[in-house]
Amino acid sequence: MGTSVSFHEIKKELLRDPVCKKAYEKARTRALIALQIEELRKKYRLSQCQLAKKLRTTQQTVSKIEKHDNNVTIGTLEKLASIFHKQLVVEFR
Repeated sequence: MGTSVSFHEIKKELLRDPVCKKAYEKARTRALIALQIEELRKKYRLSQCQLAKKLRTTQQTVSKIEKHDNNVTIGTLEKLASIFHKQLVVEFR
């Protein structure tokens, strides 16, 4: 039988490539934002449809935001922060 390789080992190897690392970081950031939005929506006991009404958009758009299939604008993030009574912090590192 062959030797197995862990996910972390594969990830570490792939992230040595600058192009892969850049794509990974971009996807990771979007995924983390989407996850935060979904968690806040659930914490506030809002359906996607209810949140969409507050954002003046459609349920499908909220779904795309939560699946990070949609580029979320700073304006939308500001609206979300207001709805959830949170401060939006954007920074460069």
